[in-house]
Amino acid sequence: MSENKKAGRPPKYRSVKAMQKKIDAYFESCKGTILTDEDGKPVIYKGNPVIIDEKPPTITGLALALGFNSRQSLLNYEGKEEFMDTITRAKAQVEQYTEERLFDKDGANGAKFSLANNFKGWKEKQQVDTTVSTKLEDLL
Repeated sequence: MSENKKAGRPPKYRSVKAMQKKIDAYFESCKGTILTDEDGKPVIYKGNPVIIDEKPPTITGLALALGFNSRQSLLNYEGKEEFMDTITRAKAQVEQYTEERLFDKDGANGAKFSLANNFKGWKEKQQVDTTVSTKLEDLL
């Protein structure tokens, strides 16, 4: 191998623009589509249009949509300086969605789990007081 050639796999993305295009497509696909009737009018249920094929944005879903084999591969790619801001912003969009689910009784537990395991600063902490208060007289 010559000194000019680098060993290893070629980069998955050559430009931030190409990656951003795939990220935008992923988030657009998560929105789903409005169900329409035979006349092309939205089907309404309880005052809201019925949306089909809607799915929550996730870090793993984002990774797969970008062509990575795993969530960890996406996180590793975030270490590449030129892609760091783009991936960080996409992850923030997933985090925002997940955070909003904390206010939804059906999604709160899953949201807590995802936030604690996928994003910094979201760990649930328990404090245990281990101080012992004894008087000297009690010890003698």
